[in-house]
Amino acid sequence: MSGETIITVEGFTARYGERLVLDDLSFTVKRGEVFVILGGSGCGKSTLLKHMIGLYHPFAGDIRVGDASVVSTTGAERDALIRRFGVMYQSGALFGSMTLLENVCLPLEEFTSLNKAARELIAKMKLSLVGLAEFAHLMPSEISGGMKKRAAIARAMALDPEILFLDEPSAGLDPITAAELDELIIQLARALKITFVIVTHELPSIYKIADRVIMLDARAKKIIAEGDPATLRDTHEDQWVRDFFNRKSQATGTTGEDDE
Repeated sequence: MSGETIITVEGFTARYGERLVLDDLSFTVKRGEVFVILGGSGCGKSTLLKHMIGLYHPFAGDIRVGDASVVSTTGAERDALIRRFGVMYQSGALFGSMTLLENVCLPLEEFTSLNKAARELIAKMKLSLVGLAEFAHLMPSEISGGMKKRAAIARAMALDPEILFLDEPSAGLDPITAAELDELIIQLARALKITFVIVTHELPSIYKIADRVIMLDARAKKIIAEGDPATLRDTHEDQWVRDFFNRKSQATGTTGEDDE
């Protein structure tokens, strides 16, 4: 981890109509770190992620990658900026009618002029990085949930992004498979120097993979804690933050709505 800032979020505010979701958030992500966004249900974790990758336009504020604004860039400059990202959605979002190899080839076919042989070679390399080289010919329906997540990460890496955004990578996985996925994330971060931005509420994963976290709160609509998760668990001044990290039941003040 270089200490260089790669993502800057300043004064970020998100609304759905009249409903305020997040209010005046500011934080940075360092190049090469595994950065985790966490919080209770309805706090806006996935909302923040979708804004960071440019799917939504914020009500106020800016999101920059280096000197380029995700909010204000347009045209070819925006296309170039978005291609610096790789995204793995919660379900994996693999195309069921395509093999794993074809799924990973898809971004290469869409965004490069490489011939088929070159695309397939790169896709096989990406599948190999996530331990799926021998399963390249299989359809998503023929593999396990954990393998689908790995294949989705391989596809997200197809264009060699600087930043990988993962939405609930451990969701729906058994503890052993989730732990294996955590190890994969750590290996990729260290070997490839990729910056990870991960939305998750899985505490075992957070303690294992996170260099730094921010914790969102549905009541305050803000970041209420930031730093090393073990330190927040043991020493944070807010009792509710400590209870969250220690899995102690306490009224959360959340809306009970899905985090959209």
